[in-house]
Amino acid sequence: MTIPVLPQSPEIAPQPADPLDHLTDRLFHRMGADGVYARTALYEDMVERLAALITRHREPGTEVMRFPPVMSRAQLEKSGYLKSFPNLLGCVCGLHGTERDINAAVSRFDAGGDWTTSLSPADLVLSPAACYPVYPIAASRGAPPKGGLRFDVAADCFRREPSRHLDRLQSFRMREYVCIGTPNDVSAFRERWMVRAQAIARDLGLSFRVDQASDLFFGRVGQMKAVSQKQQSLKFELLVPLRSEDQPTACMSFNYHREHFGTTWDIVDANGEPAHTGCVAFGMDRLAVAMFHTHGTEQNKWPSPVREILGLERQAVVAD
Repeated sequence: MTIPVLPQSPEIAPQPADPLDHLTDRLFHRMGADGVYARTALYEDMVERLAALITRHREPGTEVMRFPPVMSRAQLEKSGYLKSFPNLLGCVCGLHGTERDINAAVSRFDAGGDWTTSLSPADLVLSPAACYPVYPIAASRGAPPKGGLRFDVAADCFRREPSRHLDRLQSFRMREYVCIGTPNDVSAFRERWMVRAQAIARDLGLSFRVDQASDLFFGRVGQMKAVSQKQQSLKFELLVPLRSEDQPTACMSFNYHREHFGTTWDIVDANGEPAHTGCVAFGMDRLAVAMFHTHGTEQNKWPSPVREILGLERQAVVAD
C-alpha cells in the first residue's frame, strides 16, 4: 500500500522583533486584540505626569473641555471625516428593534450562530480625534472675539488600524490645544506652540526633529490631498526616533485647517469671514512610550532634570 505524502505547510516566519517590544510586559497587559492594552500603574502615572506638564504650559484665557470617547455621528459626518479617513472610523452599534428581535439575536448566539448580523448603527461614533466636538460648540456661541478662541481638549480616541507596535495603538489618548479665529490668530498660535513644544521635548530629554508632514488620507484622492497639505505647509510633526532615524514616530503635531471647520460650522471671524482653525496635538501614549524607551523603565536612573520637571524627585523624597 502506498502511503500518500501530504504536502507540508510552509513554515510561518516569526514576526521580527520591534525595538519597542521590550516595553510591552513592563508597561501593559495584553487584552487579546492588537493595539488595545490594559495599562500598568507605572505607565499610567507617566501619562498623568506628562499631562500635568502640558497643563503648566497652557496659555491664559484657554477654556478647558474634556470629551467622552464617543461623539455624535451626524457631527462627524458633517465635519467631512468620511471623505478623508473612512477606513479608520469606528461606529457604535447596538441590538435595536423589538424584544422579539433582540431575543432572536441572543438565541442565534446560544445556538452557535452569529448574533452580530442583527446589529445596527447607533447615533454615535468613536472619537477619532479630541478636537472634533469643539467646533460645533464654538459655532453655537457666535463669532469669536478679537484675538480668537483657545481651547484645551482631551479625549480617549479610536482609529481602526490594528498594529502590534506600541507607538500605533487603536485606542489612545489625545490632548490638544485648539485656536479658532482669524488667519493671523491661528498662524501665530501655531508658531508659538511649535517653539513651546520643542522646549517641552528638550526638557523631557527626547531626541527629535520637526518636519513637514501629511495625514494618511484614504485612497487615490487622498494622495492628492496629502500632496496639497504638504505644499501649503498645513501640518508639521515632532518626530522622535523610537524605531530608527528613518522611521521616527510622530509624538506631537501642529495643524492648520484653514477655513475648513469655519465654513463647515458657519463660524465667522471678527471680519465676517469664515474663521480659521488650528491645533497642536499631543499623543499622550506615544509620549509615554517615548519616555520609557529613551530613559528606561527604572525611573530612579533617569536624568535628574527630567525627573525634576516631571515631579519624580519629589516622589522619591516622599517615598524615603
